[in-house]
Amino acid sequence: MAKPEPRTQDASTPVVWLLTDSKPGHRNQLKGLGNRLRVLTGASTYWVDASTMKIPLWRALLGAPPRMEASLPRPDLVIAAGSGTHRLLLALRKIRGARTLVIMKPAFPLSLVSGALIPAHDRVQASQRVLLTEGVLNTITPLARITEKREALLLIGGPSPHYDWDDDVVLGQVSHLIGHYPDWRWTISTSRRTPEPLQERLEEMAGLRITVVHPGQTHEDWLSHQLSASRAVWVTPDSMSMVCEAATSGVPTGLFELPARTGSRVVDGVERLVRDGYVAKWTDHASVMAGRTDHEKTLWEANRAARWVLERGLLPKSEKTNQRLHKGTKP
Repeated sequence: MAKPEPRTQDASTPVVWLLTDSKPGHRNQLKGLGNRLRVLTGASTYWVDASTMKIPLWRALLGAPPRMEASLPRPDLVIAAGSGTHRLLLALRKIRGARTLVIMKPAFPLSLVSGALIPAHDRVQASQRVLLTEGVLNTITPLARITEKREALLLIGGPSPHYDWDDDVVLGQVSHLIGHYPDWRWTISTSRRTPEPLQERLEEMAGLRITVVHPGQTHEDWLSHQLSASRAVWVTPDSMSMVCEAATSGVPTGLFELPARTGSRVVDGVERLVRDGYVAKWTDHASVMAGRTDHEKTLWEANRAARWVLERGLLPKSEKTNQRLHKGTKP
């Protein structure tokens, strides 16, 4: 049920519980924030799989914690991501000395938790209790230096409720890029949502300077390694997490063009990233390939969220924490 990250803990080390529903996107957000809290405070993080626990509604309403694993140290902060974790989070909110934090907009009143990290496109008002984030948190760390090698990464998603997907349009844009930059090497990574016919057509493009990678061929750190080896990255806009991961790396990032559906909060979030210059539109592909970016500030929301947690007093700070904070934002 609960697995500690491998590190030595002492009595002064803050303890953070990460409540997960085991969905990859939610787990990725928890891990990104947990990693930064470990770096900034030396915190020990413990994973708690909420999907294995049946929490009755009355426990959530009363803040009555269930019996937890005996090996779990008492938490200073409990963080949850995913609606499947919310009953457990609320049940734990009255543990002595513990604060509670929810990632993403919950269905319950925000007054029931100590804090919330909510994407700006969810249209919630910022407050002392709420930090609005640009897009979603992730585990990517901005690169100190972008490679000079002519290597590009293409991240291909699939049909979603937010954009009108068209295999031919995506394939046409992929072919356009590869044809216009014949001296570049290309890595094309598909996702579990990529339609099989498009997957097959992309595989037919594989050759000396084109590598096509299936989701099953990647590992947990594959994307961060691939981004560090890339001078440009192109992403289909249907996945907010993919767009944010690419933009966070600092590698010049462009978006493939797909018709957006009206009223989508994900579309609003992607367009905010475009307006702020973190990612470029398809029409600006020459700028992306030339390595030019229109922004000076770095998109690193996991780090900004971790610092907000400390500023709000949701996790105790030590002298060592203060020293780490004063060293700046870079790891």
